[in-house]
Amino acid sequence: MTANRGPRGATDGRELRLWKAGWALIVIFTAAILAAGSVFYSLVYLLDFQEIDTTAKLDAKTLFDMVKLSFGVVAGAGALVALVVAYRRQRVDEAGAYREATRLHTERFSKAVEQLGADSPAVQLGGVHALASLADDAPDDNLRQTCIDVLCAYLQLPFTPDPGDDPAHQLERHRYLALRKVRHTILRLIGDHYRRPRGTHRSWQGCDLDLTGVTIDGGSFMDFSGASFSGSRVSFVLASFSGGGVSFDRASFSGGEVAFNSASFSGGMVLFTGASFSGGRVTFGGANFSGGRVTFEDATGSSPQGLRVPAAPTVTLPPAWELTNP
Repeated sequence: MTANRGPRGATDGRELRLWKAGWALIVIFTAAILAAGSVFYSLVYLLDFQEIDTTAKLDAKTLFDMVKLSFGVVAGAGALVALVVAYRRQRVDEAGAYREATRLHTERFSKAVEQLGADSPAVQLGGVHALASLADDAPDDNLRQTCIDVLCAYLQLPFTPDPGDDPAHQLERHRYLALRKVRHTILRLIGDHYRRPRGTHRSWQGCDLDLTGVTIDGGSFMDFSGASFSGSRVSFVLASFSGGGVSFDRASFSGGEVAFNSASFSGGMVLFTGASFSGGRVTFGGANFSGGRVTFEDATGSSPQGLRVPAAPTVTLPPAWELTNP
């Protein structure tokens, strides 16, 4: 396995966007002087002393009060400078903490990917859990998406089929079963994390899942029950459902895109029981239903685009969809 990708760059707005301190202070002091002069002139004007030199005289007390007020403006500007400095210090500290968290994440990411690419299935399994944990603790969504992308990429890799129970191939079968466990663990973790409400810790809702061409075989199960597909892209294009199952029971398809185009349903179960198709884009163009069990029983909303199923007991549609499905 060659998966030495590094995390994608984070562009979530945490980078510093501050003026240099010197320029900020110059602008503030200039603004303070202009404000003080404006206040002084405005007071003179409002007190009807426009003709100071010819018709009116300012007494010492009034002039002293006006000067004090002008200097008060300058003092306020000084306080503003202190706030700017404190703000800059806080932003610099936050940026430093974010860079440190990103650096640690990158180091852990590299080690996890190295584990996932090892020859030993046990080490690979450790890499799977390490990447899932990294996705949970990622400093931003881009780094979380990178971890998920690597896990999906592992599922897309070709794998050796089951060599059978022939005693001459026992070593190959043991390795096959061990590697299948790694794949099934990834499928389970994706489902577990995607069911968690969006915005909560360890939730992957809103993240994209590229499962193009994956094989979901015996013993594997992805549970998306109750998940909300409102802003992510999930691809099961060319996927093969030959055993195991995927559950979208009571899932809500209200946004984003979920594609099953050209997928093959030849075994196992794919359940959409009680799912809500109220928006977004769910497509089944070119999907082949030749076995297993696929049910949309009690599903609500419009039929997914391109859903054309044979008149067979392996596929169950709501009555309203049966009328529009040839």
